[in-house]
Amino acid sequence: MEFKKTTEQSSKYDDLEKMSVQELLSNINQEDKTVPLAVEKSLPQIETLVTEIVTKMKLGGRLFYIGAGTSGRIGILDASECPPTFGVPFNLVIGIIAGGDTAIRKAVENAEDNTTQAWIDLKAFELNEDDVVIGIAASGTTPYVIGGLQTCNENNITTGSISCNAGSPLSQTAKFPIEVVVGPEFVTGSSRMKAGTAQKLVLNMISTATMIQLGKVKGNKMVDMQLSNSKLIDRGIKMILGEISVSYKEAAELLKKHGSVRKAVDNYKK
Repeated sequence: MEFKKTTEQSSKYDDLEKMSVQELLSNINQEDKTVPLAVEKSLPQIETLVTEIVTKMKLGGRLFYIGAGTSGRIGILDASECPPTFGVPFNLVIGIIAGGDTAIRKAVENAEDNTTQAWIDLKAFELNEDDVVIGIAASGTTPYVIGGLQTCNENNITTGSISCNAGSPLSQTAKFPIEVVVGPEFVTGSSRMKAGTAQKLVLNMISTATMIQLGKVKGNKMVDMQLSNSKLIDRGIKMILGEISVSYKEAAELLKKHGSVRKAVDNYKK
């Protein structure tokens, strides 16, 4: 099968500089509307990968995201949001970007072209066979990501991928590939746009569905969330009020004593 980088094909929009602000915004919005529909087509692939992640995490495994540039940053964003949202340790979902932490804010020259560095970066976390590594690359051709997954495969570590081109080298490397084919970008080749949005939507699904399956949500409430500011403390108190018959003050005292909504409710019922 011939591989085509559909995220970089010529856009149907020409002469963008001649458009008004209203036209630019409207056309970008029209393109963005197509992304959830593309994600919908990939739901069976996402389900298969999530099921595998849950199985591995129940054995004590961790989830890693590796990527370069925008893809790496999106992976780090999703990983960094898991502890405050679900109360899990910071070393359970880990985002790694080509070029290291410097590359989060500033591009690191040639970092994505290194085929061996991802495995070196992963080994620093003492990777094992219970872990899952997901490679993220809009084009599906990033050497850093492909090289990392290839070595993971050789070491019997479960691999997944998220890309926005059909039949890419990355998809052919991952054991559990996800392909969200969003088509050409509004600005040709700017994969931070539709492709980036698609990657974020898929990662939202993966991490959220996994955490729910692991029991980190009760009803639809983030009962294990970290109480890191006044807004979240107030939200936690109101969650407690919805579960047990106590006053606001009593709920606040329970939350302060036990440190989480789940523990406050469970210990009160005892």
